[in-house]
Amino acid sequence: MSSIRKKQEMELLVTDMAFGGRGLARVEGMAVFVDEAVAGDRVRARIFKKKKRHAEAKALEVLSPSPDRVAPPCAYASWCGGCKWQYLSYEKQLEYKTRQVGEALEHLAGIRDVVIHPALPSPEIFHYRNKMEFTCTDSRWLLPEELQNPDIKKDSAIGLHVPGAFDRVLDIERCHIQPEMANGILAFIRKEILASGRPMYGLRSHEGFWRFVTLRHSVADDVFMVNLVTKEPDEALLKPLAERLREAFPSVTSVVNNVTRRKAGVAIGEEEILLSGEAAIYDAIGPFRFKISANSFFQTNTRAAEGLYAKTAEYAALSGGERVLDLYSGTGTIPIYLSEKASEITGIEIVESAVADARRNCLENGVENCRFLLGDMKDVLPGLDVKPDVIIIDPPRAGMHPDVVARILTLAPERMVYVSCNPATMARDLAMMKEAYEVLEVQPVDMFPHTFHIEAVARLRRKL
Repeated sequence: MSSIRKKQEMELLVTDMAFGGRGLARVEGMAVFVDEAVAGDRVRARIFKKKKRHAEAKALEVLSPSPDRVAPPCAYASWCGGCKWQYLSYEKQLEYKTRQVGEALEHLAGIRDVVIHPALPSPEIFHYRNKMEFTCTDSRWLLPEELQNPDIKKDSAIGLHVPGAFDRVLDIERCHIQPEMANGILAFIRKEILASGRPMYGLRSHEGFWRFVTLRHSVADDVFMVNLVTKEPDEALLKPLAERLREAFPSVTSVVNNVTRRKAGVAIGEEEILLSGEAAIYDAIGPFRFKISANSFFQTNTRAAEGLYAKTAEYAALSGGERVLDLYSGTGTIPIYLSEKASEITGIEIVESAVADARRNCLENGVENCRFLLGDMKDVLPGLDVKPDVIIIDPPRAGMHPDVVARILTLAPERMVYVSCNPATMARDLAMMKEAYEVLEVQPVDMFPHTFHIEAVARLRRKL
């Protein structure tokens, strides 16, 4: 039995990186997962969780740094849940992400000897996010160096959550993964909110006015949308604020107010009020432009999304005459991107607003060979009136329902492309299809630098 105890401090040599982005050390044969540690680090760490087969620890001090360790530029890197791998060199991040995809296929799906290409890097590793959502709260969580500063007030914060607690919010002055201009916009809004006389929202009391500040950026047009999420409407307060914001920042072309009285911490309103400018912004992937409203889904790394879609198109290998089925089609970005190379594309999506967005995006781009069906995949697929030559699968993180997999196998297209945002569920889904389909190659694509998340595109061919 291991002698490791909860709250114990100990010196650890980190020898590997584990799934989920933590360092891995071994003590008396037991795996110890270490937050904020890199393979090659020797650290002083504190055990905060002990189980039968493993323990979890947090690095308190780096005694001897790994050659792969770098100094994070962000002051919040050790505390914020946004991008926890800033202290790991980007080259090493890509290496671990590539390995993560291969290990998921081998260990979870029993699929071996597949070509796993090195992960495609993001064109930008900072300032890449086109959407950031900041929480407003009446209870600020202080960094250790802020605890003794009497000038710092604890009754307000606009920022990002500390992992593991819904009510711990860091006041973020500068976020390195959003465009630099967005930090100035956020600072202006913070001053306006603090001067407004209206209270911050209490994440425990559910009282207060200000709830979220969401910033969206168009890479194509270099303009911003600001969405101020409040508990109730107040146009007399918000419209002048919006005008002052747009005067200070001409690149802000849209300011909207989403109003939500629900207790759930989701920055989507039950009603939306246009405060100033346009109701939406546009961004582009390839030659196609997409309208983005406050609550639209759009890939959060625009530049990397183009690489993801280009690889999807390459693996689909369309010659112009194929009938394509796109599952979990969202707002239609993949079907529209592929539309010029296919005869017809049918998308299926369960979210009604996404289907409406997809149809509108087709109209605005002059795309006439895509149609979108609304409904649950396992209900829509059995009545499908087309036999596809190619199927594109881009499921949510939870992956596919077994009934959906069974129906796909019945349709039996010659080839498929699986676009994954979760290597574990990709492995599970591909395992259910491996008797009928061969996985020819997989291309990981890094959409989220400085996190352990990785997208991947798999090319499948029906076995003879």
